[in-house]
Amino acid sequence: METTKKKDIFDRIMALPVLNIFEPFYKKYKEALLYLFFGGLAFFLSIFLYWFMSAVMHLNALVNNTIDWIICVAFQFFTNRTWVFDGKVESTEEFLKQAKDFTLGRVFTLVVENAIIFIFFTNLGFKEMPVKLVATFVVIVLNYVISKLFVFKKGE
Repeated sequence: METTKKKDIFDRIMALPVLNIFEPFYKKYKEALLYLFFGGLAFFLSIFLYWFMSAVMHLNALVNNTIDWIICVAFQFFTNRTWVFDGKVESTEEFLKQAKDFTLGRVFTLVVENAIIFIFFTNLGFKEMPVKLVATFVVIVLNYVISKLFVFKKGE
């Protein structure tokens, strides 16, 4: 008995008239497109939170970045496992391992991001928001590689 995979909201949107002309491209690059979409949302959330905590709350740059990180990692875990990498698992134990691996990967990239901020903003005096933007782009690439190769890998 062959089972058909249930279409998610993005599959249904791409099947709509007019958008369906892009469906072959979407199907071929779905994972990367959804990572870019949700990564973009996380990027804007991160930049907004960072700006708000810096400009309005006047928090230290590294404290600010760490609080921003906690909020964004929770958002990214659920969007990545639900829509980007299809991280469905069979047991609570597998879910907890997935959450642990995801968080450890993100802790690594938090260290990278905080190091960039510390070196270029705190020590060298570069402008804060451009440093944050560059650090965020570096982290997005690292997060994709870690999620793809270690957290949501297929075929285990």
